[in-house]
Amino acid sequence: MKLFHVVVVALIALVWPGAGKSAVAAENASYPLTIKHAFGTTTIEKKPERVATVAWANHEVPLALGIVPVGMARANFGDDDRDGILPWVAAKLAELKAEPPVLFDEGDGIDFEAVAATRPDVILAAYSGLSQTDYDTLSEIAPVIAYPQAPWSTDWRETIRLNSAGLGMAAEGEALIAGIEADIAGTLAGHPELKGKSAMFITHLSSWDLSTVNFYTTNDTRVKFFADLGLASPKSVVQASQSGKFSGSVSAEEIDAFDDVDILVTYGDSMLFDALKTNALMLHMPAVSRESIVMLGNNAVGTGANPTPLSIRWVLKDYVTLLSEAAKKSK
Repeated sequence: MKLFHVVVVALIALVWPGAGKSAVAAENASYPLTIKHAFGTTTIEKKPERVATVAWANHEVPLALGIVPVGMARANFGDDDRDGILPWVAAKLAELKAEPPVLFDEGDGIDFEAVAATRPDVILAAYSGLSQTDYDTLSEIAPVIAYPQAPWSTDWRETIRLNSAGLGMAAEGEALIAGIEADIAGTLAGHPELKGKSAMFITHLSSWDLSTVNFYTTNDTRVKFFADLGLASPKSVVQASQSGKFSGSVSAEEIDAFDDVDILVTYGDSMLFDALKTNALMLHMPAVSRESIVMLGNNAVGTGANPTPLSIRWVLKDYVTLLSEAAKKSK
């Protein structure tokens, strides 16, 4: 059997460079594993067989690595058919020929009883907003992989690194990151117009009230993704980010602070787009007057603008195309 395993690993390595090394690394992972995070450290005594995930997108890491969780959070945004599973997750389940796992309804917070009922060996939550109480309660069920520093600020790379480490598959996690980075680089090569541009991600606006501009800071994963796409953040956003918060807010009367924004990204529809173009204060923002605006909806691209391990490849070309069209108007 050992010889058979070595042959299989060698064959895989021929068609997927680096895969052989990752497969051997996973089998030889040294336990117990100790992983540091915002709430301290988590020790995993042996390789987990039953994996549960809570909060947004953590389930995408085990799925990307070929592991189907026993339970995961139900999708509550961008789920067009309302089955609780986003399209890139459904596609991966189909590829793995797996049935959907138990879906945890987190509309009112984590369903601890439902998580416990899946009898997990580990709970992945590297990208989440866990409170100390949440973490303590989950830890009574199984070892928990929490976020490294602050709630909802773990970028897609660190989400992969932490969650794959919790699976005893750190090497496979690094290979996954490298593959995604290569896809991003290949896509950007066809869009040189994005180079040197700045972008700002405004949170959900109301076409009825544009008196306040709420925006995501560089601590938010959506804005961190801009950097992956070669886009800089304007000075005003960088300054607001020093608070450590993932969002900021200013009065529309101070809109001149955003005169260095080339591309504006927000969630909304044609009604909001028209409201922005006709608002006297908003028109002081060059990106608005030039219509260098990307309007995202409750769809795959809108959801994938907050990048996750499986969504990046799914929406990358479409999202970059939208940003590119807006960038061309900023010349």
